[in-house]
Amino acid sequence: QVQLVESGGGLVQAGGSLRLSCAASGRTFGYSMGWFRQAPGKERELVAAISWNGLSTYYADSVKGRFTISRDNAKNMVYLQMNSLKPEDTAVYYCNAGRAPTVQAMSGLFPWGQGTQVTVSS
Repeated sequence: QVQLVESGGGLVQAGGSLRLSCAASGRTFGYSMGWFRQAPGKERELVAAISWNGLSTYYADSVKGRFTISRDNAKNMVYLQMNSLKPEDTAVYYCNAGRAPTVQAMSGLFPWGQGTQVTVSS
């Protein structure tokens, strides 16, 4: 069973940057990977996803142009570079897998990790 460990969150001022990392301790061969976030009182939402070969990506409208997802299959790692952060980006961020980098297909195939907290102050 694949285990996911997210890291890299923290407290940052608006306009700042963070880079999140997701380590998968298992085989993620062939799966798309994505970053999700859940803010207090809100449902978890997909913010970015990337196909196995990295050629296809998805970004939520709210993060387009600011966030970049990438992956290193040799290391079983997925990253989320977050720039120009806004207070509304404050949430716990999780990574997980899906069949394709789309909202419908990114269902979260593996057990959810503990996530990493991102807090953006105004």
